[in-house]
Amino acid sequence: MKTIEVGAFEAKTRLSELLEQARGGAVFRITRRGRPIAELRGVRSPERRPRFGCDRERVRIGPDFDAPIPAFKNYAS
Repeated sequence: MKTIEVGAFEAKTRLSELLEQARGGAVFRITRRGRPIAELRGVRSPERRPRFGCDRERVRIGPDFDAPIPAFKNYAS
């Protein structure tokens, strides 16, 4: 998306509107006297923790999951 230049005073007076547009993907370069000083852009959603049971029916554990492994027989007491 194209970067839109906005003066510092205008950014201050229209901040709520600019924030909503940034949330939608717009990028604003805030300038003071024609020189860029900051950029305003939306952030990605924070990573969410997996919910308990979110992989239900996707992960299968075999019936021999906890069966002894023959190669480790010498290490077991």
